[in-house]
Amino acid sequence: MNDFRQEAESLWGETKEFQESVGRTKKYSHADFAAAKIDQEGATELFVYAFGNGLGVRSANAQEAVIVHRAAISKWFYDCNIEMQKNLAVLYLSDDRFKKYYDDRVRGLAQYVHDAIMAQK
Repeated sequence: MNDFRQEAESLWGETKEFQESVGRTKKYSHADFAAAKIDQEGATELFVYAFGNGLGVRSANAQEAVIVHRAAISKWFYDCNIEMQKNLAVLYLSDDRFKKYYDDRVRGLAQYVHDAIMAQK
């Protein structure tokens, strides 16, 4: 088991979302994981577009990115409701690995993604 998987299991192993994700992903091929990454990258690019064009976190474009982000997680890993997505958004700022993922794209993107997710109704 890799370090990330061990960490995730120690933090969330008892949750239904973690169990659902493990159940789904253990059946995935390399092609499935590649397709999941493409979907996640697509959502990130929608955030990059909205942020890079100075659109507010409540703009239609930013909120479309929020929806696509949640849909990609639900499609590939676990049913991601709005509350769970907001929990993830907190990690995007508090966990340096997530923050780096977004801020390596565009400085300040992690905060924007967090704020856009938190702004949804």
